[in-house]
Amino acid sequence: MALSPPSRSPHAQPVDPVVGIDLGTTNSLVAFCSESGPRILGGGVEGRIVPSIVRFLEPGRTLVGDAARRERGGVLVRSAKRLMGRSAAEVEGFARSLAAPVVPGPRGIAAFRIDEARVVTPQEVAAEVLRELRAIAEADLGTTVRKAVVTVPAYFDDAQRQATRDAARIAGLEVVRIVNEPTAASLAYGIGSLRSAERIVVFDLGGGTFDVTVLDIVPSPDGAGGADCFEVLATAGDTALGGDDVDRAIAQLWIEREGLRPSLAELPALVEKAEEAKVALSSQESVEVSVELGGMQRSLRLVRAEVDAAAGTFVARTIDLCARALRDAKTDRSAVNRVILVGGSTRLSAVRAAAADFFGIEPYIALDPDRVVALGASVQAAIVAGGRKDLLLLDVIPLSLGIETVGGAVAKLIMRNSPIPARAHEHFSTSKDGQTSIRIHVLQGERELAEHCRSLGTIDLRGVPPMPAGIPQVEVTFLVDQNGVLSVKAREKRSGQEASIQVVPAYGLTQEEVDRIEQESVEHARADMTLHRVIDLRVHAELDLKWIGEALARVRPFLEPGYVDELSKSMDAVRALCDSAAVDPRSVDADGFHRAKQALDVLSMRVHEASITQSLRGDGTGLTARVPGP
Repeated sequence: MALSPPSRSPHAQPVDPVVGIDLGTTNSLVAFCSESGPRILGGGVEGRIVPSIVRFLEPGRTLVGDAARRERGGVLVRSAKRLMGRSAAEVEGFARSLAAPVVPGPRGIAAFRIDEARVVTPQEVAAEVLRELRAIAEADLGTTVRKAVVTVPAYFDDAQRQATRDAARIAGLEVVRIVNEPTAASLAYGIGSLRSAERIVVFDLGGGTFDVTVLDIVPSPDGAGGADCFEVLATAGDTALGGDDVDRAIAQLWIEREGLRPSLAELPALVEKAEEAKVALSSQESVEVSVELGGMQRSLRLVRAEVDAAAGTFVARTIDLCARALRDAKTDRSAVNRVILVGGSTRLSAVRAAAADFFGIEPYIALDPDRVVALGASVQAAIVAGGRKDLLLLDVIPLSLGIETVGGAVAKLIMRNSPIPARAHEHFSTSKDGQTSIRIHVLQGERELAEHCRSLGTIDLRGVPPMPAGIPQVEVTFLVDQNGVLSVKAREKRSGQEASIQVVPAYGLTQEEVDRIEQESVEHARADMTLHRVIDLRVHAELDLKWIGEALARVRPFLEPGYVDELSKSMDAVRALCDSAAVDPRSVDADGFHRAKQALDVLSMRVHEASITQSLRGDGTGLTARVPGP
């Protein structure tokens, strides 16, 4: 869509500007922070909000935003953000309410069927919206825009963040930083408004996602020349919960109350009318809308109380997540100074009432919930560009990261709600003799066993010189950058062989998986830890048995028969426990296994001492007998 530049903007034209973009499920905005402060671009005092909808017409022609809404013909795509980084199977239920058919695309990811010859991914849809935002910024600023800070829901995983970066690249934008939406909102809130430290909660309910973030804002002392610090303590959320769900619930209410039978082709129009009615009820008590169903116009009435009831289940879910975020932050409601509402769906009276009731304070609504994220993104853009040095942002990652170890256990390297950027490294070794390649399985989740966590990818470390088990020293390093993107590197220290990947899974976590990961990590914590302990005991005991057996074979003639018999019985007992643990680790008593292994460790010390003495003296001098010749 062509845009004409405004008549003589009063703002100075920046050189190579970095803009802030809120790429939303329902609406999107672009902002810029100059010396006079952040502002939404697009003309006028409030700037321009672009509906995140795209109409695909003939190949090579698309319309975005209001123009797409007004046009008829082609295929209208909306709510593409809810499909970013997810498979077609994961979004099957939600997809039924969309006008564009959702089908499996490349590698099974969710994609939109435009016609028989065209399938477009959510990234391509998002790219069209981003192109429109870029054009708005260039027209307003009077210069080319190549770089942007883009916001994402705090609970977006690696795949969803990477999908966002891909969309920007398609639109010709370099994403210099990805920022969590609630964190961006806190930046906009904190600019010049605080005189003392505050603990705030950002309650962010948009069209398709919900996030709640607990953070501390500590202003720099006056005259100290330092930076205000924004430190995120914890975050929780749901990447498939938002105003879209309320719209569908309203449509279902009409279907049941009025006895409607919309076809699959008519259902999206009914949901769109539900959204129209919901928005109108944020400022009035009742509304009537008209929709064509079965060739007839139907008038449908809705009152605010019905919207609140339809939203009840979803609002309750947001409050559960608020409680979880407070627990993770190790704080309680009484310590919260301010609750900031973000996202258009927070205009629902049921949402505001629930937030006020849970936190015991009236939510802060002075900031426009539709604009605050974009304004904060532009502030972060100014920080990245070097225009602001008075702010320091400390964000966190949402889920723990680790690798699979022998026996299927998980060694966690970075725990959830760790500040980012984050780096961690750990040393591992092999469990078999002569391994020349080592596969490292990267996982995401809170459980103790790999089978209960989400696989993110694998690294194959090849070219390792063959060595006895336990001798190679493999250093695994995890790095989560400022965008929340994970990179993993493995290095065998003796040989210098290296391998690395940037972890990009095929698609993201479903909300059901996130719920299961977190809930089961609590419910099964004790049992999981016990299993992890048994698995580790087995791995280490098997190595001990190997080393003791090799040493015993070298020095048996120099040891008393009674001691050898006692040692053999202890080895047999530990070997039996290892065999049982290999079949079913749940059948083994961890404490008993530990005692048996510890007893063997103590008893085997004489064998190792004798073996070391023989190795040092070569001819066996000083031992009780000589090894008989062949």
